[in-house]
Amino acid sequence: MSAPIDSPLAPDVAARLKRTADGLVPAIAQQYDTGEVLMLGWMDDEALHRTLTTGRCTYWSRSRQEYWVKGDTSGHVQYVKSVALDCDGDTLLVKVDQIGAACHTGDRTCFDAAPLPLAPF
Repeated sequence: MSAPIDSPLAPDVAARLKRTADGLVPAIAQQYDTGEVLMLGWMDDEALHRTLTTGRCTYWSRSRQEYWVKGDTSGHVQYVKSVALDCDGDTLLVKVDQIGAACHTGDRTCFDAAPLPLAPF
């Protein structure tokens, strides 16, 4: 998918993104100093632009069809330390300093649930 004509991103950044049919890119939030994987959110060009220019993670809510800044409601803020695009251009890695819980359930990460059982190898 090509960059939207009205993308707020720098042209070279917008050109590298491979978006879903809905114009979104998955964004993995990772604690910058421990490597802990915190959550997965979705960003479009505007959300990524806001994230890069404000230092706070902005995501696109697929269920509510609106932007949300992590922590505006909960106080559990994500301060951006770096943003990287993977080699295929279809996933963002956002290293953050997470204040409080990353998950809407109140857990530190969205991946705190019990591991899925593996078949013996």
